[in-house]
Formats: sequence, C-alpha cells, structure tokens
Amino acid sequence: MQNSITWPQQYLPGTTDNFCFNEVIISGLTTEDVWPFLINPLAWPTYYENSSDIEFINAEDQLLCDKARFRFKTFGFPIEAEIIEFVAPENGKPARLTWHGWAEGDEETKLDVIHAWLIEDLEENRVRILTQESQIGKPAQDLAKAKPNPMINGHQDWLEGLVSATRK
Repeated sequence: MQNSITWPQQYLPGTTDNFCFNEVIISGLTTEDVWPFLINPLAWPTYYENSSDIEFINAEDQLLCDKARFRFKTFGFPIEAEIIEFVAPENGKPARLTWHGWAEGDEETKLDVIHAWLIEDLEENRVRILTQESQIGKPAQDLAKAKPNPMINGHQDWLEGLVSATRK
C-alpha cells in the first residue's frame, strides 16, 4: 500500500477552492537521491522555470528544514511560505515536505495554500514522487476553471524537472 499526504482539516482536498495532484513513479532513483534537490529551493529555478526570486526569511538558512520560512514567485504570485512538515528520508520511511504558503491581498487577490510532497521508495528499484496542493481564495477559484489546468501542468513540469535534475 502506498502512503498518502497528511492534510490539515481546513485544506482537505475536495473542500477547498482548488486542488491538484501530480505523481511520477520511476526506476533507477531513490528517495535519498531526490530529496536534496527538493529541499534546496535556491536550485528550483534550474529545473523548474515557474519558480523565481527565492529567498529565505532567515538569511542563514540555505536549505529547507522544519519551520523554515521563505519567499518565492510562482504562477505569477509572490508567495511567502513556512515549512509545516519536514521528514527526511530514513530507514525506508517516506520523506515528507509540506509548506503553508500565502499571497497577501484583498478578497480578489489573497491566496492560501498547502503544498505537500511525499517521496517513497518502492520495490524493484523504483521511487514514487507525489506532489499535491490545496488552495483557498478567489485566485484558486479562477485557476480551477482554467483549461488547460495551469496547476496540474505546472506541477507536472516541476516533477519532470526534479527527476531530470536528480538523474544528472
């Protein structure tokens, strides 16, 4: 049985304004291989073009860790975020990374999200990388109606870029 994302009640998929789900299962990589590329947001723009202007709130931070706060731009939104779940890969258990992110604004522009990642090793030398995002706010409602879905397409690009960067 595969593991799943742990959701805060307010962001439970199906109850928010928008939800997206992307995953890949690939062979030849492990959770330990992928993890360093995910927890280094300063490297994201090298493999995911929809991320930019990344900075840590605490300038001493260089990698994501429990309670780390950071800012970045994605999908045209300036996002401030805080890590709320950080479980590094250990002893065959899945790695978990979740941040609460928000874009301040009025009722038309305010956005509130939980973005979660789960990476787990599978039998036969495979790894599963799952990313999900649950969103609240008028921009989330607009994104949910857009065709093609920019969140699903953008996050798929992120997954594919992450895998490509890890393989290099």
